[in-house]
Amino acid sequence: MEQVFVRSGEIVVDGVRSPVIEAGPSEATEAVVFVHGNPGSRLDWHDLVERTGPFARAVAFDAPGFGQADKPRLFDATVPGYAAFIEGALAELGIDRVHLVLHDFGAPWGFTWAAAHPEAFASVVVVNGPPVSGYRWYLLAKVWRAPLAGELLHWTLTPPTFRWLTRRGNPKGLPGAVVERMRRDYDRGTQRTVLRLYRATDAAHMVPAPVALFAGLDRPALVVWGSQDVYIPIAYAEDHRLAFPGAEIHYLPESGHFPIFDDPEGVAEHVIPFLRAVTAPTA
Repeated sequence: MEQVFVRSGEIVVDGVRSPVIEAGPSEATEAVVFVHGNPGSRLDWHDLVERTGPFARAVAFDAPGFGQADKPRLFDATVPGYAAFIEGALAELGIDRVHLVLHDFGAPWGFTWAAAHPEAFASVVVVNGPPVSGYRWYLLAKVWRAPLAGELLHWTLTPPTFRWLTRRGNPKGLPGAVVERMRRDYDRGTQRTVLRLYRATDAAHMVPAPVALFAGLDRPALVVWGSQDVYIPIAYAEDHRLAFPGAEIHYLPESGHFPIFDDPEGVAEHVIPFLRAVTAPTA
């Protein structure tokens, strides 16, 4: 693999500061844009950003309320609010054609942005993320949504409890350094954001756009799935074909909710060739 250095910087969107990592040609207006979920940050994508850099511009940023981004109380912590932040981030970065790579809650954020900007939406990769419609909450999400119960969970969220939650649904386990980074980032500001986000979101209708809109666009799509995920179970992988009928789907049988951490080579084996193919016509 060609040696590519990952650059660090930051952007400010509507007064919210967000750290950014990037590789590849900084002047390119077409880019692969990686969007993390909960809990997550731009650093979830460091390996794939580095691998993408030799053939395309690759960008990942912290969403407001997560990672090391600002965590303002007044940020619109809703799916449309995060889609609007993506729009602002792309403007700041000078990107007008986008290949999305989405994980977890990043999927509804990214899909909502894409529905509003079909002309800029070029392709999508989904890694263990909810489909456009028909999703149902898992147990932990129901706790976050319940008044007082979510606050009580956060109040009792000791380091050992956090490590136990990350082990659940990830049978191979996650690297210790990754878990510690996630735990440090999951501070009071992120906890507050998570409660607001989950309580403002209807799981079955996360994306305020019909499945038919995406099916009509017929964009190239790849789904990579950790089969042991207990948060977004394997049955939802095939549901992505409703919005993306031609989607390729690949399963990682021993991985859980975070295959980008427990099987980075398995993820890259599918994601990198797909991104090479979809970016090649305009490279």
